[in-house]
Amino acid sequence: MKTSTWFSHWFDSPYYHWLYKNRDEQEAQFFMDNLSKKLNFLPAHTLLDVACGKGRHAKYLNSKGFEVVGLDLAYESIAEAKTHENERLHFYVQDMRQPFAKAEYDFVLNLFTSFGYFETEAENSLAIQAMATALRTAGKLVIDFFNPHKVIRELVPSETKEIDDIAFHITKKVENQAIIKQIDFEHLGQAHHFEEKVSAIDLGTFQTYFTEAGLQLLEVYGDYALNPYKEEESDRMILIAQKEADV
Repeated sequence: MKTSTWFSHWFDSPYYHWLYKNRDEQEAQFFMDNLSKKLNFLPAHTLLDVACGKGRHAKYLNSKGFEVVGLDLAYESIAEAKTHENERLHFYVQDMRQPFAKAEYDFVLNLFTSFGYFETEAENSLAIQAMATALRTAGKLVIDFFNPHKVIRELVPSETKEIDDIAFHITKKVENQAIIKQIDFEHLGQAHHFEEKVSAIDLGTFQTYFTEAGLQLLEVYGDYALNPYKEEESDRMILIAQKEADV
């Protein structure tokens, strides 16, 4: 599988973590608390966190007593996550388009818009299929994605974020149903440029992916408090799908 892509370089760059280092940990924990209560996570359940980054969600869920495995393509992120491993928390380098396990997990999680990076519909389908394959029958997949309708409507074309001694100059545009972010900055006298490109996948397209993978969409929530999804208002599009049968 080709890994020479914008995300394989950017997510493994120290500057990615620098730019996004002020993420709201309390918000992430609030979401995990609500999700675990809503879906009735139990200590006997096994959870798979796909595209886990450095494992902030996985580590928190493990601290609440759950058995969690985290996967990510970024070697540096997994190397750091592994320093927190224990007998019920493990991390592996893995491309989400490739199968990892068969019918082993009660819940598979894909959180904080960790989807939509690929160039083709076929690759998106492969990733959903790999997640479905990892689920036990009646297991549930959770995808936490941005609400594409609101994001496109409220897109800010340019901004500068000052973080420590770096000024990140960011421009955004919508092109071919994808949100493209250009990131330019200088550090230690050297200019740097990175790109993020995330497809603006709508609810209907996700439903198609789910059907192809043997998943049934159960619920769609619009925020981390798990209020109902409203296409024009919600910040998030949190999809809960259930595996219908082993394939």
